[in-house]
Amino acid sequence: MTGIVYKSTGSWYTVKSEKGDFIECRMKGKFRMKGIKSTNPIAVGDIVDYELEQTSDAVTGTIFNIHERKNYIVRKSVNLSKQIHIIASNIDQVFLLITINNPPTTTSFIDRFLVTAEAYGIEAVLIFNKIDTLDENTLDEQLYLQHIYQEIGYKCLRISSTENKGVDKLKEMMVGKVSMFSGHSGVGKSTLVNAMEPSLHLKTTVISEQSKQGQHTTTFAEMYDLSFNAQIIDTPGIKGFGIVDMEPSEISGYFPEFFRLKDQCKFNNCLHKEEPHCAIKAALEKDEIAWSRYNSYLKILEGDEEHYRTDTYGDDRAASDETRK
Repeated sequence: MTGIVYKSTGSWYTVKSEKGDFIECRMKGKFRMKGIKSTNPIAVGDIVDYELEQTSDAVTGTIFNIHERKNYIVRKSVNLSKQIHIIASNIDQVFLLITINNPPTTTSFIDRFLVTAEAYGIEAVLIFNKIDTLDENTLDEQLYLQHIYQEIGYKCLRISSTENKGVDKLKEMMVGKVSMFSGHSGVGKSTLVNAMEPSLHLKTTVISEQSKQGQHTTTFAEMYDLSFNAQIIDTPGIKGFGIVDMEPSEISGYFPEFFRLKDQCKFNNCLHKEEPHCAIKAALEKDEIAWSRYNSYLKILEGDEEHYRTDTYGDDRAASDETRK
């Protein structure tokens, strides 16, 4: 039997069958995906083959095969630094929710996420959320950030879940697709999903006034079927985003505005740091490339992995424990 993984808790997987039934499954033995050192061999969005098992309590399933993935998106494992954690697979697009000050989303975090999406071939859309909370200064900051990323070519949306601004436009973009929502804890992922699909009643919490950070409400990645012919994968909040398995010479290729100019550099192996006649640095001096983007590039290039840890370690630890068994 074949189905799609809708939820993973590290040891158990909720699989939706081709008939629409949900079956709780475990994996059979140890899975090792070719070329992937992952703490979680099975991820939400995976298409899997499973067989049913009847016990005295219920019917469960055993997963014995994972179909080839169209794509997947990863972050660094929290506990096992040389391994990755697959957030989700077979995604059509990913929406990164950004808030200016409640909690603040840094350009470094945004850029690391976008680089990863570029590297794994997934279209990324930026959602500037909670626009109803912005004052004059934070509104200017939000519009400036939006300008930077729109100039690069990224789609951007301005949304207020509480005032229902931009929600219909977002729903239009999601029809017929599998979309993933990601961002820091507290940026309003669950609130936005509830605004689109009130019947889901996803749990939400308020921002801590002291830390200006969200309290984690989504513990594991989970897929939901929405009433307007769309599917969404809601993911745990992330404090930072560690870049995985990129050679220094590859990194600039995942910055679209760098990639468009890099063949104009004097040296083919230019890293855009101290080399003479560098087209990226020339564009930077003319304000054709944002300094925030260049600073993010340098941090990634230099291996600065500060603040990549997630808000909650539940999915990663559970998956790591299961893999080690």
